[in-house]
Amino acid sequence: MPHLVPTCVWKATPDLLLALDARFGEPVDTYVNGSQVWLRDDGPAGEALEWRLHPVAGYRRPAGLATEEVFDVVTAALAGGSEPPVALDRLWEGLEAFAAYDDEIEPAPLAAACTASLGMAPDAAGLADHDLIGDEWERSGGATSIVTALLAQLG
Repeated sequence: MPHLVPTCVWKATPDLLLALDARFGEPVDTYVNGSQVWLRDDGPAGEALEWRLHPVAGYRRPAGLATEEVFDVVTAALAGGSEPPVALDRLWEGLEAFAAYDDEIEPAPLAAACTASLGMAPDAAGLADHDLIGDEWERSGGATSIVTALLAQLG
């Protein structure tokens, strides 16, 4: 029986990255696989949400940048009107938001709360099977697209 998780997904764009930087600031956690994470209490009833900026399939950290510098360097360039040192399509493919601690949240109220927090409506919202997606990503050694899999499940 799949464990379905209410989730919202946005495709990565310069505007999305600028909104994340302006509204959320620096990620609370960064990973060598390229993920950037924020934990915020902005669910519909104040629940903790995990906001995860997913890397592209096969992500490689840009040369000359530490893992924890990538987001800041890219968003600083975008905010200043210049080209980032690495094209966005080589870094991140999308943002996902979901209940951080398995709180029961319906997809529609989650999407409304996320839209209010980020200032941008998600490209898709609904129920996703994180276990299935994570297992496939692990099997492929990070070569599969998490965001493509999420969008396929969310329709």
